[in-house]
Amino acid sequence: MLHVQAPNMANDSTDELTAEETPEAEPIYETLTFLDKAEQNQRLAVEELINTETSYVQNLQLCISDIRNHLQKKQLPEIDLEGLFSNIDDVLHISRRFLKGLEAAVNQEHEQLYHISTLFQELKEEMENVYKIYCGDYDQALLLLEIYRNEPRLQKEIVDTLTVTVPHIGASDLSFFLVMPVQRVTKYPLLLQKILENTPVSDSAYGALQAAAAAMTDVNANINEYKRRKEVANKYNKPGYLTLRERLARLNPHSIAKKTTRLSRLFMQEAGIVPKTKDKEFDTLEEKFQDLSSAVADLKENVASFLGNTEAFLSYKPHENELGTEGGTIQQYCQLAGKLHSTVFAEFRRRLENLVYLPLVNLSETLKGPQKLIKKRLDKQLDYEEFEEKRNETGSVTYEEEAAMNTYLAINSLLVSELPVFNQVARQWLGHILRTFVALLRDLAKQVLQEAEREATQLPHRHLPAPDFGKMVKDSLSQAEAQLYSYCKKFETVMPSSVAEPLSPAEERKVHLLMSKHGPEKLYQVTSNTSGSKNMDLVLQRGQIVALLHDRDTKGNTNRWLVDSGGPRGYVSPGKLQPYHLVQNQKPRMQVSVPGGGGEQMHHPYNLPQAPSPALHFRTQALHVVAGYPFAARSSHEVSLQAGEPVTVLEPHDKKGCTEWSLVEVNGQKGYVPSSYLVTVPIPEPPGWGSPAWPYPAPQT
Repeated sequence: MLHVQAPNMANDSTDELTAEETPEAEPIYETLTFLDKAEQNQRLAVEELINTETSYVQNLQLCISDIRNHLQKKQLPEIDLEGLFSNIDDVLHISRRFLKGLEAAVNQEHEQLYHISTLFQELKEEMENVYKIYCGDYDQALLLLEIYRNEPRLQKEIVDTLTVTVPHIGASDLSFFLVMPVQRVTKYPLLLQKILENTPVSDSAYGALQAAAAAMTDVNANINEYKRRKEVANKYNKPGYLTLRERLARLNPHSIAKKTTRLSRLFMQEAGIVPKTKDKEFDTLEEKFQDLSSAVADLKENVASFLGNTEAFLSYKPHENELGTEGGTIQQYCQLAGKLHSTVFAEFRRRLENLVYLPLVNLSETLKGPQKLIKKRLDKQLDYEEFEEKRNETGSVTYEEEAAMNTYLAINSLLVSELPVFNQVARQWLGHILRTFVALLRDLAKQVLQEAEREATQLPHRHLPAPDFGKMVKDSLSQAEAQLYSYCKKFETVMPSSVAEPLSPAEERKVHLLMSKHGPEKLYQVTSNTSGSKNMDLVLQRGQIVALLHDRDTKGNTNRWLVDSGGPRGYVSPGKLQPYHLVQNQKPRMQVSVPGGGGEQMHHPYNLPQAPSPALHFRTQALHVVAGYPFAARSSHEVSLQAGEPVTVLEPHDKKGCTEWSLVEVNGQKGYVPSSYLVTVPIPEPPGWGSPAWPYPAPQT
């Protein structure tokens, strides 16, 4: 009985327990099962994050160390490796850091989720900056691949590279690797969301996971916005976008109406009829950019002028000319000049072009992109203001108008975010160019000084004390100055005065017109040919008459005078002008009558001094013709002249009767010379002698 009852008691006890506890046992079992399943899914999601990140980093390493390096070794200039791979090195760097942090979180069982969440938030900004650039360049990389696919030779080189470097992957196209960073950054929010879905709300890391998932979602949103802005910028900033042909092709009634509306609104803003949107942040950035652009343009122009002046300086080669003097000092000077010309200055010019001028040209070209975008922003801002005003009045705008407003916001946001970085990089670039320029000048001065000191050691007076050497130099300079002064005085007796510069009939009329408009005290004569390099600089010929309008330009620069040339007005250097004194009641030009055949008279336009009035019976000096300027013969029909050389005029015209050329005899040689190169000067009279009083000068033949 006991044996039987025992089981019965047991059964009763079991049945009793089951009857009492069955309603509560079932939910407990289900809860435990749910927790185990959620925890398992959470663990699997974390493992998926770590494992896929490991595989991703390995593929990036293959892409860089094997594929790219193999293509580099092929040395194919047609393949743009930088355009294909963009900043993939930065992507690999940030991914390695992220993977290292994930592996460190594996050993932290209870704090693992919190550590992963913190890692995402800490690297959020760096990830966004790196992936933003790569994803922004990805479309361009695909375009390059499409171009290479259409080139059988290049496509074969790429396929052969993949076959040799990554045969185990079986990739037939490079895009298999290039798309990985784009896919990976979009995968992070999904992986975090999967972990979050399997994490209880009561978990201490739940809030951190939520923040990490939101952070990576923001990263992807910002990358997409950056790509959109860049697409807009590329649309308005592509090479040749504003060419005349494309502008004409785009003209249609809609575009004309749009431009008219913009222009009308701009006029109303300038007149104060409608308010103008003010963006202090952008205005400040634009002002800095424009200052930078102006500085680069000015420096580029100055360096170009410096190169031109250096070229002119190098064209003088005293060591190749006969100086007409003897002595060791002159020979040493020629040796020094020869070495400077052939080595020092030539090398300096080469380095200046490569290290200063060409980088300046590249920087100037780089500035054109933002400049175009700034101009386009102004157009889009006018559209935005117009449509915003319409929406405020009517409550709605069309789809096209909404798109135009979004385009303005995209361009404005892009400029506000990118201009500070661009300005900083451009300033650093410009600073580096300036430092290089200064270093080159320092090197040039050092080399010239070394060469000069080396030659100075061979001078005969090198051992003299400083006071004695100074006195010797001063005496030599005084002697040379006296000789030069005597030479100048002698030269002035045979050279025409500045007021006797030959003038053509048209120039005479222009002089009278300028004098009547501005007065004789404003007249200046150009002493040498000018060719300006800046805006509004005039191109003038030697001897041309101009009238001074203002002795400085709009920026207050006194080295640029505003003048009236009788036609266009512009700027000229005051160093190439001298006052023009026109004697009142004096004919600007005199004509010498020469007997001709058939009773006809030929008139020769030489400049003559004013003829004294016959009623006063002033005595005039005898006159003769000399060369006012040097002239080099270019054919056997012409003859060369030296300034101040006496000339015998045989015929004041050529064979066709043209007075622009004269047949002359110089040193026994006959030939033609330009008539404007000949001037008449008085013949000095011996003391006590005088010439008879003639009513007019005797003609020269």
